[in-house]
This record gives sequence, C-alpha cells and structure tokens, in this order.
Amino acid sequence: MTNELPLSTVLIVDDSPSNIRVMAAVLQERYRVKTATSGQQCLDMALRHKPDLILLDIEMPGISGYETCRELKDMSETRDIPVIFVTGRDNIEDEEMGLRIGAVDYITKPIRPVILSARVDTHVTLKRQQDRLLQLAMHDQLTGLYNRHYMLEMVDQRLSRARRHNTPLSLLIVDLDHFKKINDTHGHIVGDQILEQVSALLNQQCRTEDTVTRFGGEEFLILMEPCSLNQAHYKAEVMRHQISELMPSGIEVTVSIGAAEFSDSDTNFNDMLKRADDALYRAKANGRNQTELSHATVEV
Repeated sequence: MTNELPLSTVLIVDDSPSNIRVMAAVLQERYRVKTATSGQQCLDMALRHKPDLILLDIEMPGISGYETCRELKDMSETRDIPVIFVTGRDNIEDEEMGLRIGAVDYITKPIRPVILSARVDTHVTLKRQQDRLLQLAMHDQLTGLYNRHYMLEMVDQRLSRARRHNTPLSLLIVDLDHFKKINDTHGHIVGDQILEQVSALLNQQCRTEDTVTRFGGEEFLILMEPCSLNQAHYKAEVMRHQISELMPSGIEVTVSIGAAEFSDSDTNFNDMLKRADDALYRAKANGRNQTELSHATVEV
C-alpha cells in the first residue's frame, strides 16, 4: 500500500490540435490531461472535472481566452483554479492583461517543453498546498466535519438564498448528554472515539444539501435547506434514536436536540441560533435524550 497522491488534472485549451499534442506529450506522464478546443468547452469541462490547472490559449474562435478566464474567475465553482495563458502573443501589454484578469502565469509560443513543465509543476504544487490549507482551515481535525469557522463564513449566503427563493431553512443543535462524565469515567481517548463515531452517523444521515458542523466540544450544528421545522423535527428524532442505539466504543450515548426554523422575525443567524439553543436547553432541563422545537414569535 502506497501513500502517493492521486495525479493532478491539467486541462489544456487550444484550438490547434498540434499545440494540444505537444503540451499533452510533455505532461501526460505526470498528470491526468484533459483537452478542450474552445472557450465554451473549457468552461463546461472546468465545471465538470474541476481541474487543478488550466493551460489556456488566448486566440480562439467564439469566446476568447481572456473572456474565458474572466468567466472562470466569476464562478465560485472555478475561481480558485489557476490559469496559465499559453499564447503566441508576446507583447508586454497582452501579458499584463492576462495577469490582471486573474491568470497566475503567461507562457509564449512556440512551446518550450522545459519551461512548460517547470511552470506547470510550480503552480500545481502551489494549488495542492492551497487546497490543503483550506481543508485544515475549514474542517475539524478530529471528526473531519466542517468547523465553526466554516459555518459562520457560509451561513449568511445560505440565509440570503433562503430569503430570495422563499425556501424553508432549519437548524439543529445536537449535544451529547453527560459528555463530561463520559470523559471523566472512560478517558479522553474514548471520548474522542465517541465523537468520531457520532459525527460519522450524523454525516451519513444528512443530505448533500445539509451542512454538518462540529461547533465546539460535544456540540454539533446541522443547517438544513430546504427543510421546514416539521421535517427537521422528524430528521432529528431519527438521528436521536439511531445514536441511542449506536453504542460507540461499547458505551451508551444519548443526545439532546434543539431545532429552529429561520423566520422573518430573525434579523440574522444569531437570532435563529439563539432560539435553537434555548430549545436545546429545554430538552436538557426536561430530562435529556429528546428534541425540543423553537417556534418563532410573530409580532402583530
């Protein structure tokens, strides 16, 4: 068994088949090479394959390389893919234009294999390092779930989308019951194993549209969209029963859950979070291992 990283993907975009062949021959032993012959095809393939790097010609029929790069940088799904222009245009104004609209490098034709290889290697390495740093910044190291920082970064966008499309959005706060006692009795290593197993169950039971976050300690947040409070209640009860039967590390574990749906009376995420947290407090005060709902008050 090896620990080798999977091959990075490089998308070559050029309307000249001979140029594509030359570049592919230089790179294909070290990279997974994809090819496109137009700007529109580049955009389609960038969305579908999420390459680690794009080599982009400027002069192409239809959408130019400049316009293609602008569109790549305008889309959230592709804006972080580094673009290197590979072009016959060798004046400084064209190079400045390419770098100004978002390219990371500029290579002039005729293609020199050593230069092409070195530039691609450098920018693919930088992209891998950037992806790794982003992974560490946005994910909890123990459980692999998103972390508090990620939740607070993305939640305003989700709330705005729910308002714009008039779709329901609900929040669950899931808290392990008596977790301090578990740590004190069985030790922190066992406590960590329990957190990992409960996290895996929560992640498996949620849809791809949902965001599962380790918000801190033994507390998890699940943002569910589109999802009404009644639907969130049903899902919470399913997960609560499954956790009570999980027996992680051979230990009986239960959770208390507070649920709230985003409403017009909420001015921001903190309002909904506060209501869900109050519902969680009631669940714990009422004996734990249960779900409590927060119904937004409507001013008249």
